Amino acid sequence: MKLTNKEFIKIIEKKYTFEKNPLVAVAVSGGPDSMSLLFLVNAFIKYKKGNLIALIVNHRIRKNSKEEAKYVSTYLDKNNINSQILTVDKDNVTKKNMNEARNNRYNLLTKFCIQNNILHLFVAHHKDDNLETFLNRKIAGSDFYGLKSMSELLLYNKVSVIRPLLNFSKETLLDYNKKNKIEYINDPSNFNLEYTRPIIRNFLKKSDQKIIKEINKDFENILFYSPYFIQMIFEILLKNIVHVDSKQIVVSLHNIKNLNEITSENIIRRIYQFLFYQSNAPRSKKTRILISEMKKLNFNIFNVKGMIVKKNDDFLTFSRKSV
Repeated sequence: MKLTNKEFIKIIEKKYTFEKNPLVAVAVSGGPDSMSLLFLVNAFIKYKKGNLIALIVNHRIRKNSKEEAKYVSTYLDKNNINSQILTVDKDNVTKKNMNEARNNRYNLLTKFCIQNNILHLFVAHHKDDNLETFLNRKIAGSDFYGLKSMSELLLYNKVSVIRPLLNFSKETLLDYNKKNKIEYINDPSNFNLEYTRPIIRNFLKKSDQKIIKEINKDFENILFYSPYFIQMIFEILLKNIVHVDSKQIVVSLHNIKNLNEITSENIIRRIYQFLFYQSNAPRSKKTRILISEMKKLNFNIFNVKGMIVKKNDDFLTFSRKSV
């Protein structure tokens, strides 16, 4: 699929809603994906007569990350694109836990957006990233909901995070950069086989096309059926809710514990996401332990990632703290 500024503007106008003369931010690492996105969004913002700021994160993980951030900022200045370098706090620098590093970046980016009244943050995840996420979650034993991987639009700390490139491959983005003579830098951590994602990326590159086809087919099936599954989960949950407010949800214990494990697991995860707005739901392993405990006669109280689950007669109360 070819990607041009004109085509991108059409896609954005069709899929998303913006205020008049929008103010948006783009997360920029300086890599090929985020640089493609930045120039595409810049074309859209010019068309909409809005304003854009590129947010360059100095993650402090590598020795030369500060110099890389400055190089990207200078390059953007030459291209008349406003930018701001955000530096991860020293206490939040992590080299081993990639999820934690990602959350630190998102917290930093959305904090800047909130402080500057920016409603929309664009990020450059693409089709290949989504497939890697699908395989990563499949290996980790994610449920049906988790396997649908990344969403095109989500709220994070009350900021609208937009991923408009999920239908475009890495190859398409590289082609866009080449045609538009866009410079970028390569992150060596993308090739570091100490991390799970580069291992998966390496596996996909070396795999036979037949295997890739099968993986894509599995992923497409998940994407197709997930809306029906999610609707079913919410319908079951709504039927069994006794009480709900911003701090707690009370459901029928008998009905929930007699559901199959996959359904029970997904209901617990959705309850968690409601109570801990925009937080990542607990892993399947933790929810399965809770389900097992719920079925015991002496079950009373359980803590899942900060969510307190308490038995009161024939009801289960899920809350942020003990009520």
